[in-house]
Amino acid sequence: MFKEYDIIVVGAGHAGCEAAAAAANMGSRVLLITMNMGTIAQMSCNPAMGGVAKGQIVREVDALGGLSGIISDKSMIQFRMLNRSKGPAMWSPRTQNDRMRFAEEWRLALEGIKNVDFWQEMVSTLIVEDNRVVGVKTALGIEIRAKAVVLTNGTFLNGKIHIGEKNFGGGRTGEKSATGLTEQLVFLGFESGRMKTGTPPRVDGRSLDYSKMEEQKGDESPGKFSYTDTKPLEKQLSCWITYTNDAVHDALKLGFERSPMFSGRIKGLGPRYCPSIEDKINRFAERERHQIFVEPEGWNTVEIYVNGFSTSLPEDIQYQALTKIKGFENARMFRPGYAIEYDFFPPTQLKLTLETQLIDNLYFAGQINGTTGYEEAACQGLMAGINAHNKIHEKEPFVLKRSEAYIGVLIDDLVNKGTQEPYRMFTSRAEYRVLLRQDNADIRLTEFGHKLGLASDERLDKVLDKKNGVKELTALLEKIKVDPANVNEELTQMNTAVIREKVIVSNLLKRPEISMREIRLLNNELAQTINRFTEEVQEQVEIEIKYQTYIDRERKLADKIGSLESYRIKSDFDYDRVKALSAEAREKLKKIKPETIGQASRISGVSPADISILTVYMGK
Repeated sequence: MFKEYDIIVVGAGHAGCEAAAAAANMGSRVLLITMNMGTIAQMSCNPAMGGVAKGQIVREVDALGGLSGIISDKSMIQFRMLNRSKGPAMWSPRTQNDRMRFAEEWRLALEGIKNVDFWQEMVSTLIVEDNRVVGVKTALGIEIRAKAVVLTNGTFLNGKIHIGEKNFGGGRTGEKSATGLTEQLVFLGFESGRMKTGTPPRVDGRSLDYSKMEEQKGDESPGKFSYTDTKPLEKQLSCWITYTNDAVHDALKLGFERSPMFSGRIKGLGPRYCPSIEDKINRFAERERHQIFVEPEGWNTVEIYVNGFSTSLPEDIQYQALTKIKGFENARMFRPGYAIEYDFFPPTQLKLTLETQLIDNLYFAGQINGTTGYEEAACQGLMAGINAHNKIHEKEPFVLKRSEAYIGVLIDDLVNKGTQEPYRMFTSRAEYRVLLRQDNADIRLTEFGHKLGLASDERLDKVLDKKNGVKELTALLEKIKVDPANVNEELTQMNTAVIREKVIVSNLLKRPEISMREIRLLNNELAQTINRFTEEVQEQVEIEIKYQTYIDRERKLADKIGSLESYRIKSDFDYDRVKALSAEAREKLKKIKPETIGQASRISGVSPADISILTVYMGK
């Protein structure tokens, strides 16, 4: 019935979809196995992509040739560039999406890839021979062989849903949990743990009074994620903002005794930066109110996502508290919020390729590694799919450095530091965030994507044109000088200091009060010169010139620290022979098995002194 596949991907969430698409587009024969073909790429939580640091990840996935950016653009109902008031390292694109169209577009995209086959069923066990995975066995007892397997099980591994004092097995509301895999992996020697996440109730938008809320519109000139020719929005749906109050908090407190979180029935750790509403009012008792974002779920549905009201309290308590929020007085609930506990496997058991250390050709991606968020899952799936393909075709592994991508930061953090709670990406996690901006993801990564076979020749040509344009415009602005007599009147109107002698235009652009738009206003000749270049090139040049000092500093630091990556460590290196190492360092190094001195230096518990000792020993 089944041929032997190159790669089997288990799970069709954001990680599984990217893994299957990447491996298949690179030439592997892929089988995507999901428990429900109707929920491929389901947005289980909020119907949105991107946000702070997460938006950078989506752009990176797109630049490499992944599909999340394209799918997000095709299904978006609103676009906003967050943090515009801050520096460009903080600018983060975010889309509000049509939940049903997002899933539909992903399924259509996957069905359009000839190398992807589908099978709807639960995978119960892996087939492992001589410490190598060679296939999977399904709940029906069907054995399907493959050269590599990527597990992207999300919240389904022994998932348990909690609503007040009720709990039941499930990987998502209305769907059963997956059993068998955790037990087998533990038997094989893997360490497992439990984590928890949650979701808010959904309500009927027709029952809300928006006149009592603040409208949150999209950007006037909406952007997009993908560097391809996806179309920007012509019309947008608004979101809305309202707040909790003392009456809401009092209603919620009535259910605290029945809370699975406070009673101890939930053992798994939840996300620190996305706490439930009961956790918020308990931990931040001094706050009089908390923000609630009212987010539509699509163009043609009345369903509303109540962002900021994640809860696992009893459904009657949820409803009573909801109706005390301004604008929600007559709210009708579609379904209650709930918490879900699930198994994960500490990611320190992985290589930087996301292949497991214990079992060859077995890869983990997404929430199975302890992360939270669609974007974090998608980029792991992309990298696992790429590396699974490369491994079975005897090609070099593909690993991104911390100085090359947020994706590199995320995977490096997971493998070298592990995580005790659901890992979420923030700009603060990236020490090179001035280099890793959302605007230059194509310049940083598309050449990698092209070399891998994921980005087309057309995309590469487009990036090369952009790079050449940036180089040419920068050279012009560093060469052209303006005369005080011709520009001082305009500079005065711009509330910036006049000049007393001829000044190079790039020096004027470094002033915080002056943008590329103001430079174009200085005189017609300058405007004509600059307007020969695309807006994208102009923005890139402005950022590079304004932040040149910071960019140069980070590049030098990245080069200096990157030199440690050239010191390779053999996989069978005996750390017990290096007696001067601390006991903790020796234990961590033996467990994680770093591939380079650079990687070893980033392992939690390995001190600079340990690195010096190791470097001296290896030098001998």
